[in-house]
Amino acid sequence: MRSRPTAAIALLAVLSGGALYYRRWQISQAVAKSPALPHIVSPEKRRIQTTVTATGILRLRTGAEVKVGSQISGVVTKLNVNVGSHVNEGDLIAVITSKGLDERIAAANAQIEIDNTAVHKINRELQRSRALLEYGLVPRQQTEDLQEDLDNAQAKLAKSRRDLGVIESDLPYLEIRAPIAGTVSSVSTLQGETVAASFAAPTFVSIMADNALELIAMVDETDIGEVRPNQPVSFTLQTYASREFSGAVDRIAPKATILAGVVNYEVAIRIAGPMSLLKPDMTANVAIRTSDRQAVLIPDRAVRRDGESTYVTLADGTRRAVVVGSRDAGWYEIKSGLSLDDRIVADPLKEQK
Repeated sequence: MRSRPTAAIALLAVLSGGALYYRRWQISQAVAKSPALPHIVSPEKRRIQTTVTATGILRLRTGAEVKVGSQISGVVTKLNVNVGSHVNEGDLIAVITSKGLDERIAAANAQIEIDNTAVHKINRELQRSRALLEYGLVPRQQTEDLQEDLDNAQAKLAKSRRDLGVIESDLPYLEIRAPIAGTVSSVSTLQGETVAASFAAPTFVSIMADNALELIAMVDETDIGEVRPNQPVSFTLQTYASREFSGAVDRIAPKATILAGVVNYEVAIRIAGPMSLLKPDMTANVAIRTSDRQAVLIPDRAVRRDGESTYVTLADGTRRAVVVGSRDAGWYEIKSGLSLDDRIVADPLKEQK
């Protein structure tokens, strides 16, 4: 007796659900067939940045690598650096032992002893001659001659001491010290090796100064007119593709470089911040910010072209010619043709032919 009402209720629920689904389907079909409403926007005043892109390479600045050599001959008894070693100004790089220098110093000291002995001897004879002269036992000429001999001997002693000073001035050159702070880029002498200094000082090591790199960007002739000194620069390296580095334009080459028929100009860029990760000859992708200003912008989807002319469609359906400038992240700069109060279609419908 109770099964019939239950079945009727179930049947009624199925019919109601089907009717609701059918109604929703009708509404969705009507919406799909109805024309889409255009998206209406107004021009906006925003800051816009204009950039010039180029490729570049890291290079050492002129004079940034110093060659350190020896001014005297001898044997390298100590070498404290290898390629890649970092040194500070004044650090000891190498020690030279020079047997020839030691012998020259010994000979100069011996000559000083001889000259000093001669001075003392002549001085004693002069004092004795003066004492005898008071009693008239020696001629005055003898005393005067001894005085002249003493003067000459003292002059010779002074010269020998100066000669020793000249020889000893080479002693500091036995220690080779770093003239600048930087990284050792090459080592051309081994410990135990004999170096011979003649007219040219033999090179011990080459030192690349700290923070001595600069970025050289090749800018196309069509863009070089926008580039100026001190403009901010950002760049990435193929080695560190996810890391951005910064700098500023330092100088622009006055003469072009032609590569494969393309005219480029070298733009030297000062690198900001530490350069510990950077190495010469790394390749970079460069962006030079040539301007940063206020501008009137509209979405690029609102801009239409008809041959050589550019226009937008206003909310009332009329066209208006505009002059566009730079494009930045989906927006066009409007140089003339629109005001901030205008209402334009950002997604205009296809016009009937």
